[in-house]
Amino acid sequence: MSTLAHTMMTAARPVESGLGAPGDLDRYPYAEAPGAGRVGPPSWEGVDTDLGRVGRRSAGSRGRGLHGQLVQQLGQMIVSGDLGADRPLVPEEIGQRFEVSRTVVRESLRVLEAKGLVSARPNVGTRVRPVSDWNLLDPDIIEWRAFGPQRDDQRRELNELRWTIEPLAARLAAGHGREDVQQRLADMVEIMGHAYAQGDAITFSRADTEFHSLLIQLAGNRMLEHLSGIVGAALQVSGGPVTGCDRPSEACLGHHARIADALAAGDAQGAEAAMRQLLTVHPEVERVVPAPREH
Repeated sequence: MSTLAHTMMTAARPVESGLGAPGDLDRYPYAEAPGAGRVGPPSWEGVDTDLGRVGRRSAGSRGRGLHGQLVQQLGQMIVSGDLGADRPLVPEEIGQRFEVSRTVVRESLRVLEAKGLVSARPNVGTRVRPVSDWNLLDPDIIEWRAFGPQRDDQRRELNELRWTIEPLAARLAAGHGREDVQQRLADMVEIMGHAYAQGDAITFSRADTEFHSLLIQLAGNRMLEHLSGIVGAALQVSGGPVTGCDRPSEACLGHHARIADALAAGDAQGAEAAMRQLLTVHPEVERVVPAPREH
């Protein structure tokens, strides 16, 4: 019996919604820079200083407590252009504005520095770096760009990158007979089916993300696996037409089931074709990627 048929025939049962938990932010080395050469404080007008509200629209918090929330707030402000390179980021001023300790500010700036968003230098202070220095493959930056003024470019670039990564991953995955991972893929399709039947969009989205992450792992290519976070971020951002499943649907479920069936059968061409069908663009963004070829 195919994965899709099995999914549709299985009786509905409670769905586990906690498929994945976000990891803690890493701690990075940070050289504190003096404040010499300051030309004035950044403008904080209009900034939401209630950190309890920061990041509520994000797919998942990248950190915990005030530290993670401040990273979210400052990261969004930098990516949106509200904080630019013309003004230094003074830890004391940030701490006062957001009513957090100097330790929280320093840890947050360390994370932003590791992402390439800021740099700290002696006699210069901490400043925002140009976009060319940002780690644009970082899931946080992907998310922040997707909700900022660069949202259209971010979504287009993500779609183009997924179109390059995922069909290849599907073809490679068909050549690896890891039954445990293939079973997990089938489980994700089943969970998506139950979630769709129950109208549970959150669980559907989490299972969808897990499905794509597992498939890339199954490809057996370490460099592709390193990019799995990009796919996860692409699936989590919202706000306009996207390729793949922008909302739960029977068609989306069917495409995932066909991918899982092709992988179980070792059909590399079929898996690649099914993935391309899944990533077919909506008519209003047809320019993003070409239509899949018939095989």
